[in-house]
Parts: sequence; structure tokens; C-alpha cells
Amino acid sequence: MTQDSKKTKVNKEKKSSDKVSKTRTTKKVSEIKTNVKARKVSETKANVKARKSVTQKEKTISSRVKGRLEEFFENDVAPVLSKEFGYDNKMEIPTISQVTLNVGLGEAITDKNAIDSATKDLQLICGQKPVVTKSKKSIANFNLREGMRVGIKVTLRKTRMWDFIDRLLNIALPRVRDFRGLSRNSFDGRGNYSLGISEQVIFPEIEYNQIDKIRGFQVTIGTTSVNDEEARRLLELLGMPFVRSNI
Repeated sequence: MTQDSKKTKVNKEKKSSDKVSKTRTTKKVSEIKTNVKARKVSETKANVKARKSVTQKEKTISSRVKGRLEEFFENDVAPVLSKEFGYDNKMEIPTISQVTLNVGLGEAITDKNAIDSATKDLQLICGQKPVVTKSKKSIANFNLREGMRVGIKVTLRKTRMWDFIDRLLNIALPRVRDFRGLSRNSFDGRGNYSLGISEQVIFPEIEYNQIDKIRGFQVTIGTTSVNDEEARRLLELLGMPFVRSNI
């Protein structure tokens, strides 16, 4: 009986020690899991804070950096427009909303490399990759099928828009041969102005020896004005070289 009792005691002690070790291991595992979770949460919070700080810095940088023509509009042109037309609110003052550049490439039906070369030139001019336009109808006389690539276009807004207009007015147009001014009647009745560029070489970004062909494109300047009179005055104050009237 004494030996049996000793054995039972030893077994009980082993079981109790096993239970204690199991509880200790479970506690350690739970502690490790909680520590890992806490680290992950802290890392995610730190990453979110870093991203927010980067986005805030980008926003502040983008809000601070403005082009020369945009600053000229805000400081000089907008007050003149508000006085002349009697605007009560600053939001009523007309401004430029977007600029669209369009290149029609009928030669792309026979020449497959025309789209690529025109895209390269237009991307150098405006600093943004154009979008390829496709035909909507099939015309048998022109060997045109629906869905064929027949041109490219690009829409500029904000900083790139102001930079393009600045380069157009102050660098590109003065390089046109026998330039006599732009037409004052090329408005669409809603304050949008269109003009045609016959040669892409007038922009300094294009090198004459690296182009395959001289191409032109159409420029459409969209404004927020209600009528053509306000849009014409806006462009005049920005420096658009219109033909002088005989009055």
C-alpha cells in the first residue's frame, strides 16, 4: 500500500506540474500574440501618419507653387475684370477652365507610324500623354472603317494648362512667320476660343531634325465666362495677340 500511495502521489505531482507548464506556455503564447498585435497596430498607425504627412506636404507644395501666368491672372487680371463687369462675387470672375489640343491624322490609315510620331511631338509640347481617337463611322470612299485610329487629343488643366498658355503666348506665337494677329471672332458663343497651329516647330521643345513631318493641330481654350465679350476681354488681358480693330 505504501508503494501504491507513493506512485499516486508522484503521478499527481506530474499532472500538476504538466498543468502548470501548460498554463505558463499558454500565457507566454498569448503574451507573444498580444505583443505582435500591438506592434502591427503601432506600425500601421505610423504608416498612416507618414502617408498623411506626405500627402499634406504634397498639397502644401502644390498649393504654393503657381505659374507666372496664373499669378498674373490672380493679382492683375481678376481685379480689372471685376471692375469692368461689376462682379459682386469672386467666383463670378471668368477664368480659364481647360485647354484641349487635337490632331487629326487622316494619313494614319496608310501610315502606321504617324500616330506614334505625332504622339511623341504632342507629348513634348504639352508634357502629358495624348489619347488616341478612333473613327465612329465607316466611309468606303476614304477607305475608313469604324474603330480605326484617326487622331490624338489631350486635355490640360490647372498647372499644365497655365504653363502651356504662357509658352503659347510668349514663345510660340512670336515665332510664327508673318504673324499678323489672331482672329477676334473665333469664339463659339459660349466663351470658348479656338485657334489653329500650322506647324509644331514653333514650340522650342520640338527639334526640326528629329521630326518626320510638319504637322499642325487645333487648340481650344475653354473659359468659365457666359458670353464671348467677357472671354475676349479675359484673353486680351492675359496677352492674347488679337488683330486690332479699325475703330
